[in-house]
Amino acid sequence: MPSSFPEIGDHPEVLAAVASLRLDDEQLTRATGYAKCEEVAAGQVLFGPGDESGELVLCGTAALEALRPADGGRREEVLMSYGPGQFTGELNLLTGQRRELTIRVTGAGTVHRVDARSFRLLMARETDLSDLFLRAFLARRRLLRQASGQTLRVVGDAESGEGMALRTFLARQGVPYSWWEEDSAEGRSALAAVGHTAADLPLALMAGEAMPRVTPGFLSERLNLSYRRTGPGTADLTVVGAGPAGLAAAVYGASEGLKTVLLDAVATGGQAATSARIENYLGFPFGLSGADLTARAAVQALRFGAHIASPCGVVALETHGDSHVVTLVDGTRIRSRAVVLATGAAYRSLPLDRWRELTGRGIYYAATDLEAQAVADRPVAVVGGANSAGQAALHLARHTPAVTLVVRGGDLGVGMSAYLVERILSDPRITVLTGTEVSALHGEERLEGVSLTGRAGAVFRTDCAGLFCFIGAEPATDWLSHVALDEKGFIPTDRELTSGGLGPLWREPERAPLPYETSVPGVFAAGDVRRGSMKRVAAAAGDGASAVRSVHQYLASAGRHV
Repeated sequence: MPSSFPEIGDHPEVLAAVASLRLDDEQLTRATGYAKCEEVAAGQVLFGPGDESGELVLCGTAALEALRPADGGRREEVLMSYGPGQFTGELNLLTGQRRELTIRVTGAGTVHRVDARSFRLLMARETDLSDLFLRAFLARRRLLRQASGQTLRVVGDAESGEGMALRTFLARQGVPYSWWEEDSAEGRSALAAVGHTAADLPLALMAGEAMPRVTPGFLSERLNLSYRRTGPGTADLTVVGAGPAGLAAAVYGASEGLKTVLLDAVATGGQAATSARIENYLGFPFGLSGADLTARAAVQALRFGAHIASPCGVVALETHGDSHVVTLVDGTRIRSRAVVLATGAAYRSLPLDRWRELTGRGIYYAATDLEAQAVADRPVAVVGGANSAGQAALHLARHTPAVTLVVRGGDLGVGMSAYLVERILSDPRITVLTGTEVSALHGEERLEGVSLTGRAGAVFRTDCAGLFCFIGAEPATDWLSHVALDEKGFIPTDRELTSGGLGPLWREPERAPLPYETSVPGVFAAGDVRRGSMKRVAAAAGDGASAVRSVHQYLASAGRHV
């Protein structure tokens, strides 16, 4: 999940120490209160790669080991050993991701199995144990990502549109993986070993299975990260969109006892996860990347018991009586007592020839380390005049020799914070062109340059390996049919709803809409998709938290508070 948690650091020795944490006798006694004791024999395999089990296993008197299985000519490798007081598992116990490692018994004795439901209860009730487990899980995930060879390997062109989509998905989901270029020795060998060709790229290899022309959606299914039912019945709260607003709603909903489902069409983090650096978020004086901030929030939501699924597109929302039905792209229907719409906005593109063709091949909508590495040591251009464009320009300037910031307006300070303007203007690597627009794209298989049209219609070309587009976004509401929208597609809520715009579903409730409630009772909107929102990460998070307060009021007024 997150790429940097100061609490556990990045040094392998520190990570190994945290990953090997041991429960003391009192802690083990409390933890085993949620478990079933079992005798195990030496050589017995408790779990294997691809298993869906969400069980935590505590060592009583037995000894266990975690192994990366032999695969593709690679020998079996012992990654960790566990003795009395220690425990198996990593972040997959929270995310539901399929297991990557084999857990085998090396010394006969007793183990204590904590099933998935009991583990959720333990994490909710035993705060100190929850902290300990979470630290160990994060350290183990980090160690897995640092390991020389990964269980999941992908062969393909990392800079293609398909390759960038896969890498973005895997990075945002925190999935450990290795990437091999198709023309590398490893890539050629892997293709030959499974009898596939370049026509089958990108190709994923995992647990002896070859997956040709793999997509984020298919891989999500294979990793068990897509939506899956957690049992019969109705969710208390379904949150659509996992940006800061949706994540905050999931954290507060799950932590306050609501059975919460969080869905996102791409990956957790939303638009905020594409921000290279956020420096004005309360409580982080040294700043942090959007990916780190949202990944931390995802871990919080998982810790409190929220179920997160992505990529998991939603195509419809219907209301039947006192419940709502969310329909997914695969036809799955999720019944929920309340819904928070936090779908944010979709990136705007420029109306230029070959834009779609070159997206992911030099055109990007994010400026994280992933994209910066793709254009390292080559000049780039950034288009946009808001904070996201300014942050991108500063971040990219650390990786490239020259950044051209293209701003259509005549004054950089109109849409950008003063501290960013000051830094940009004082950075010799950044050239600011106001009153200028991108008018053409150049390049064959990849972007090689752009034409710029300046004041008085002067046109000139500049070479660049990357064009980073931050020109705003459109609200992602085209899938909504019976929720009222304004003329721009944003969702009006509470006081912005006129009596004539409330619709037929408001004839029964003898009340006014609650804060953040839409034209449909029990459906709320938060974050950038809401009309009049501030379009800031902190404001979006506040929206999500506040919307959950209204959700509780709604459930209580209908006699369904849990």
